[in-house]
Amino acid sequence: MITKDKIIKIGVTTATAVVIANMVGTGVFTSLGFQVMGVKSIFALLTLWVIGGIMAFCGALSYSELGAAIPRSGGEYTYLSKIYHPAVGFLSGFVSVFVGFAAPIALAAMALGGYFCTVFPWFDKVWIGALVIILITIVHSTNLIIGSRFQNVFTSLKVLLILIFIICGFVLGEHNPISVMPEPGSWGEIGSAAFAISLIFVSYAYSGWNASAYIAGEIENPQKNLPRSILSGTLIVMGLYVLLNFIFLYTVPIPEMADAQGNPVIEIGSLSAINIFGNTGGNIMSLIISILLISTISSMVFAGPRVTMVIGEDISALKFFAKKNKKNIPVISIALQSIIALILIFTSTFEWVLNFLGFVLTLFTSLTVLGLFILRFRNPELPRPFKTWGYPVTPFIFIALNLWIMYFVVANKPSVSVVGGITIVVGLFIYFASKYFSKNSIVNNN
Repeated sequence: MITKDKIIKIGVTTATAVVIANMVGTGVFTSLGFQVMGVKSIFALLTLWVIGGIMAFCGALSYSELGAAIPRSGGEYTYLSKIYHPAVGFLSGFVSVFVGFAAPIALAAMALGGYFCTVFPWFDKVWIGALVIILITIVHSTNLIIGSRFQNVFTSLKVLLILIFIICGFVLGEHNPISVMPEPGSWGEIGSAAFAISLIFVSYAYSGWNASAYIAGEIENPQKNLPRSILSGTLIVMGLYVLLNFIFLYTVPIPEMADAQGNPVIEIGSLSAINIFGNTGGNIMSLIISILLISTISSMVFAGPRVTMVIGEDISALKFFAKKNKKNIPVISIALQSIIALILIFTSTFEWVLNFLGFVLTLFTSLTVLGLFILRFRNPELPRPFKTWGYPVTPFIFIALNLWIMYFVVANKPSVSVVGGITIVVGLFIYFASKYFSKNSIVNNN
């Protein structure tokens, strides 16, 4: 829709496509190999994905109310700034720039390169991933309409191909004699540290359910369409994830999910495709999965820079981040995010980025959902076109499960939490330094 002042708004279909594309990406095609290192029961493994879906849905309900009540782009940055303090909002925005979007872009590009190079091993997977990031950055820096159409087409293709993969997994190839019913020890695994840490991988796979909140200011009628996009996208993905992981377990024996050195295999989708379609069909599916990941990269390149843009609008020392081209696209923020993603591709390992990303995102989404309680208590008069279903139980479930996950991560992977703490300290330094320079600039101009 183009209004009289030529400002382009995206509809609920594109907003939902952004949510689905952000969610369905690297995690579901790469994390099962890590999960089976500590969790062996089929029942417990599938329960991981059900619990992850419940967490995402509870979080989506809370974000829907926040987004409808505060319909401005920026996601956690906007919500935490208004509910807690601008410094807390800046921290979440800082993390979104350097971790929340750039790191998943890097992970998706690494996975894309890995799947692509299982078919064409003479290519370098790192450079393939880097090239895709550069090309998608150019697309989204050109035109909002082109970017929206690109997103819709690739997301529709992604969902269709996953559905075909699931159907073929049921009817073709050799199948493992597995049972989804609990076995002796299954309930013990669900309460274990390995299960809680595996939820980090699952939470990352589900991350993106809040994606349309980052572009709320560019959605037509956000009070109505923002909750629709978040909830419908989350429910669609939950169904796809549970079925897709069942197919992986149905077609790939758990021992094959580790290499000769005992390290987890990242390209689980490729193993499953080979067992379903044979070597040739498996290679074709590996290429298809790499194409699917283009949609994931595209959605994050599209949504992430809107957070940086809003930070630039609020803090004068960082106003260059808010600079837009003639077509109202935040080109500086898009370029910054893609540069950070490229640096991560060339300098980090897949597993480390995945663990760090999951921990930090869990922290800030938990703070945001907690903010729903604070906002209701402090501002009961605020218009709420959408109210969280099942309040206060649903947001409490989200927070409680996330706290359980973070406890085990801190206890079992302390390096991840230490680096997360350092990131937060650096973000606080940048915030107060930028505020100081902004204040001095105003004084000098006067």
